[in-house]
Amino acid sequence: MLTSHSTDLVARIAAAKSAVLAETELLHREFGRVESKWKTDGTRVTAVDIEISENIFRSLATQFPGDQYFSEELHAADRPIPVTARFSWVLDPIDGTNNYAAGIAQCAIALALLENGLPVYGVIYDHSRRVLMHGGPGFGMMDGERQVRIKSEGPTGQSLIGFHTPSERRFAPHAQNIAANFKLRALGSSALHLAYVAAGIFDGTVDHNVKVWDIAAAVPMVQAAGGEFLFVTGEVFPLREFDLGMKRIFYLAGSGKTVDALRSVLQPL
Repeated sequence: MLTSHSTDLVARIAAAKSAVLAETELLHREFGRVESKWKTDGTRVTAVDIEISENIFRSLATQFPGDQYFSEELHAADRPIPVTARFSWVLDPIDGTNNYAAGIAQCAIALALLENGLPVYGVIYDHSRRVLMHGGPGFGMMDGERQVRIKSEGPTGQSLIGFHTPSERRFAPHAQNIAANFKLRALGSSALHLAYVAAGIFDGTVDHNVKVWDIAAAVPMVQAAGGEFLFVTGEVFPLREFDLGMKRIFYLAGSGKTVDALRSVLQPL
């Protein structure tokens, strides 16, 4: 782990953790109670999503007015927004809104810090465990107060693989292929799937449905913990533009051995 970093980066990391933790009381208070509605893209949103987005970005923008701020909930969807600032932020105020609105505990606040379009640090509040997970390359990966690493050994029949039902039915056989070789887990939060890989809770994850805000916070965590990615639909980072209408991302993540094993059992990708 590196012992020195730019003061610009360190200040933003401290601010990110503080801003996310400030929203946990609201997150827990309205859990399973807040009304929700369905957006035109078929995803769910609540007033808590909006309030968390506004609160976190207000806190950060006061300290870092020259940064760019991108949230699933706070931008018009008419056109992509170029990423031009050195530092930018990508927020999913509640990853797992369906769970949150229904009173299912697995959901998270997921905030990513990007430098020149590359995720350099992620902060995720795991609502179900009441734990702040955070990390990035050169800083290590923390699960609450514990420094953790990815599971480095090769996968076995007992390995836990995060997997959500693909939106494209042509990928449905992947569920059968994974279940024939490993154990499936579907939490309803893509951010937690990937963060759990970084923390060594899951061995790997496969997702066909995510967009950049679903995974941006957990990507640097996995990198810090020694994990690898295979972005089947093409590299996502550095992020050049924030586009609510972006195509879905299909990726595999885990240790190098796990990614290779998943790639093998999912052929053809």
